[in-house]
Amino acid sequence: MTNAAATDPNRDLVLTRLIDASPEAVYRCWTDPALLPKWFAPKPWSVPRATIDVRPGGASLVVMADENGTEYPNPGQYLEVVPNRKLVFTDAYTGDWVPSEKPFFTCILTFEPENGKTRYTAIARHWTVEDRENHEKMGFHEGWGLCAAQLEDVARGL
Repeated sequence: MTNAAATDPNRDLVLTRLIDASPEAVYRCWTDPALLPKWFAPKPWSVPRATIDVRPGGASLVVMADENGTEYPNPGQYLEVVPNRKLVFTDAYTGDWVPSEKPFFTCILTFEPENGKTRYTAIARHWTVEDRENHEKMGFHEGWGLCAAQLEDVARGL
């Protein structure tokens, strides 16, 4: 696995939680398109649809919607897949190495076993310092924190 522990405070935002579920359950929540809508968007937002091809080069499209139903598509591509331990994806590509219009970040997720639970770490690695600052202002920590709590609820129920 790639060392994701070395972070750059100028470009990276990091969220870590100890989730009361197995790494396998947490990973499944990230890789099962039927489970993603149950936790991926901070309420009252929703995920009306998610299409994912979990393999290096595989596309993902997660569409979030605000409380008014306005949709926000999030296309991307998986770069690294280590079942039950790690996922790396980016919006720099939209699948099968087709470049996106404007890359914003790469996400490195790790799922490490810890005392019967999962040490869940999400690193949002941005292309520019400005992108990191904008993501932080958009509410990265609050939004991803809410989603991590929702993720835990779903994973615990599996």
